[in-house]
Amino acid sequence: MDKKVTTLTLKKFKREGKKITALTAYDFPTAKILDNCGIDMILVGDSLGMVVLGYQSTIPVTMEDMIHHTKAVSRAVNRAFVVADMPFMSYHISKEQAMTNAARLIAEGGAHAVKLEGGEEIASIVKAIVDAGIPVVGHLGLTPQSVHQLGGYKVQGKEKEKAKKIFNDAKVLEQAGICALVLESIPMEPAKDITENISVPTIGIGAGPYCDGQILVTHDMLGITQGHRPKFVKQYADIEKIMIEGINAYIKEVQQGLFPDEEHSFTLEKRENK
Repeated sequence: MDKKVTTLTLKKFKREGKKITALTAYDFPTAKILDNCGIDMILVGDSLGMVVLGYQSTIPVTMEDMIHHTKAVSRAVNRAFVVADMPFMSYHISKEQAMTNAARLIAEGGAHAVKLEGGEEIASIVKAIVDAGIPVVGHLGLTPQSVHQLGGYKVQGKEKEKAKKIFNDAKVLEQAGICALVLESIPMEPAKDITENISVPTIGIGAGPYCDGQILVTHDMLGITQGHRPKFVKQYADIEKIMIEGINAYIKEVQQGLFPDEEHSFTLEKRENK
């Protein structure tokens, strides 16, 4: 098995031009499969609110939700770098609140790093968490926790001034000590510019091919997401179709009395006659 992926590994990959692979997981079996496949980074995203809890956004997700799911993922992982999202309003009130919640995701959840959305406005909070010894991954562009402020799930940074703001935020976060930076739903040109001008690896999701790595929501790329699938998602499998076929076959066999058969049943032990 390859060596454990750490913050130093991610920086080494950037220096060597080796692309970083990342996917989401919210449960033990999914994380185990991803880790066994050799994925570099697993994100326990607050996207779990929409993907597995049925919310309309990430905003209702709580710290308890994040700790619960991060625990399950971290128990499955041997190699990958596990990042846990800090949910809505878990790091905005004070540095003390932010540091306490970040520490919980590391100590209780078993994560290796936490991810915060935002730029210059949260830089001092990022620095405080980093100074406490906790690795932080930044997140710029489309920041789902700010969906109402942004006016929906729209591409960010299409205008020159807004692209410049994202670039400046990236530089500020780099100075604050982040170990990696997620760039979501921004044009490929500013993503390339940021990637070439900061020392930490960039992880793109809808940010084009020039980032140091790529991440997708696993449910999206495997075809088991309910509802809208973003333009930037490439579907690599149709697991929903396979599940439907299997479930329908089960229902049919139970209704027809074909399952369970003798092969899938137990029998009494046979006693020898004396």
